[in-house]
Amino acid sequence: MADFSDINDTGKIPIGIANMDFAMSLPQNEFPEVLIITGMSGAGRSQAGATLEDLGWYVIDNMPPRLIMAMLKLAMSGGGIKKLACVVDVRSRKFFQELLHVLQDLTDASIPYRIIFLDAADAELVRRYESVRRPHPLQDDGRLLTGIRRERELLADLRTRADEVIDTTHRSVHDLAREIRRLVGTDSEIKLELTVMSFGFKYGLPLDADHVADVRFIPNPYWVSELRHLSGKDEPVRDFVMKVDGAQQFVQRYAELITGMVAGYEHELKPYVTVAIGCTGGKHRSVAISEELARQLRNNGLNVRTIHRDLGRE
Repeated sequence: MADFSDINDTGKIPIGIANMDFAMSLPQNEFPEVLIITGMSGAGRSQAGATLEDLGWYVIDNMPPRLIMAMLKLAMSGGGIKKLACVVDVRSRKFFQELLHVLQDLTDASIPYRIIFLDAADAELVRRYESVRRPHPLQDDGRLLTGIRRERELLADLRTRADEVIDTTHRSVHDLAREIRRLVGTDSEIKLELTVMSFGFKYGLPLDADHVADVRFIPNPYWVSELRHLSGKDEPVRDFVMKVDGAQQFVQRYAELITGMVAGYEHELKPYVTVAIGCTGGKHRSVAISEELARQLRNNGLNVRTIHRDLGRE
């Protein structure tokens, strides 16, 4: 049986004294922002941790509670960690029972923290576990539903102490990520990072491209002897390419198309988008068009970098 009832006779975990020693030794200013992510197994804790990690948090999954104070001390000793998220749950077995006492130690030491508790209906948790074909950590030799109910009993006190309870029963992973972002107040921190990449078709398509455009409709500067040794980053080649009928219109309309899609990408929490512009060798036309496209996208307020994949190849 995994009821954790045999930790000790008093119900008080001895680790508290050691935690207070840690707490009193910590500097009393500039504590990292601390989040405790917990809740029902299968309710989305790992997804919540991944979202926080994408937002710049230092995330530790399946963390034994007694290590929280030690991690705080490490974070404040030059580790540069300003945001610490600890995913704590029953996977840590008997260690998990220490969590309430560790939280009290944090309170006694005036260390601010928040608890986000993830929950879902029993039927949904059963469905999720059956879909991944994994046992519940408290299931032992019993039924899956037995493990879920056992866990719910163990977490009852912690759920009442939570600052936020998120029911993920009818939420997708993207819905949960948006809710986590809202709760930590970082809706505006994560902006789409756009990469404009030039490439040569003769070297193959970029595997990581979200959009591919072919600019081989533009005459090739390679066949102009005074331009052959130059690249699309050089002014003579750039002028040659951009003066071709249709080149400016193509860049302008393509920049408008990509800009119009950004809001949708951000809503769907897609952090990176790669636009690949190809010509034959990836040296002249695609480079010039990529540079001009990136310039116009930056003028539209987007965060853009350029990569010239095949520039320099023979």
